[in-house]
Formats: sequence, structure tokens, C-alpha cells
Amino acid sequence: MKPIRILLADDHVVVREGTRQILEREADLSVVAEASDGQEAIDLAEQEQPDIAVLDVSMPVMNGIEATKAIKARLPQISVLVLTAYDYDEYVFAILEAGAAGYLLKNARSSDLINAVRRIHAGESVLHPAIAKKVLSRVASGSSDAPAPDGEALTEREMEVLRLAAQGLGNREISERLFVSPRTVQSHMANIFGKLQVGSRTEAVMVGLRRGWLHLEDIPEE
Repeated sequence: MKPIRILLADDHVVVREGTRQILEREADLSVVAEASDGQEAIDLAEQEQPDIAVLDVSMPVMNGIEATKAIKARLPQISVLVLTAYDYDEYVFAILEAGAAGYLLKNARSSDLINAVRRIHAGESVLHPAIAKKVLSRVASGSSDAPAPDGEALTEREMEVLRLAAQGLGNREISERLFVSPRTVQSHMANIFGKLQVGSRTEAVMVGLRRGWLHLEDIPEE
């Protein structure tokens, strides 16, 4: 199995070095590039085409929010994990609306960071449920009944999978609910991501809310 290729972006060299050491202790994780500011992160993302970009919010030249927007606009297949010291709601809202798949604080344990990278690579979301609910509430309040943008529509089965993913169910739980194999669910999720041009469940659910396919009541409280 190929290792998960990771781009690190943080303006503090010591933080980058420490994060690299944590990640590269794992055989399935490989840091392929390091950036010291948002613009360099964008340039290296285009050059290296990593699987995941781990970005700080506060960086010189261009912050992590703007860098995330640019990376997701140019390279939607790259998943973004924010690793920051700030837990302000406004930062969380902005970075997820920019397209990030997860938001993790720097006081997290090493195992949390490693698991977050693996989960995001698997298409899952990394976000505290209470924060997720607030973010999705904001997205839902701004949703429109306007027609969805041009693009391939989701099938009825893919919509079922998306609704269950919005409820926080993992692939195995979805497979049990729909009486199909986990591999089939994984295939449906891959089709959903491709059609919606997203890289995570968080992004897919946010698109579903914006387009009126999902409703906030579909997403349970913690």
C-alpha cells in the first residue's frame, strides 16, 4: 500500500519538524513537502500533489483560510486538515467553508493527529460534533432553493449513503443499514466525492445542505 503523502504548512520551523517526526514514525505516512507560508503551501501543493495538506491558520503572506480556498479550487482532490492553536468559532466556520476536511488543535495528542490524517484520507471528517453542528447550521441557514450547479446528479442510492453519512455513520454502519458490503459503500462515497468535487464527508454534507438535498434535522445532535 502506498503511504499517505502529506504537505505541512506552518511558519514555525520547530512545529513543522515536530509534526514531521510524529507523522513519519508511521510506516503509512510520508511528509513530501514543507511550507512556511500560505502561498508556498499552494505552490507546493500544485508541485507535489499530496493526498493531504496539513495547514496552520495563522501564516504570513497568505493565511490558512485563503490557502485552503486556493488549494481546493485548483486541486479539489487534496484534503485539507487544519492544525492550529486557535479554536475561535469564526476560524472554524471560515476554514470549513473554505473546504477543509478537519480542524484539530495543536494541543491534541500525537495519536489524535495520526488518526486524523488517516481518517481524512479515508474520506471521513475530523471535527468535534458540537462544532460541526454549528458550522452546518450556518451553512443550512444560507442554503437556497436555486437549482444545483451543472454536474452529474447523485443516484437515489448515493443520496441514501450521503444522508447516512450526514448522521455520522461510518462505512461499516452504513453497509449494515443498507445491507451491502463496506466496499460497496466505499465505492458510493467515492462516486459522491467525484460528482460533488469534494474530498471529505464534511464537504459533501455541506454541499448537500447548500443544494437543499439535506436538511439540518438529518444531522443529529451529539
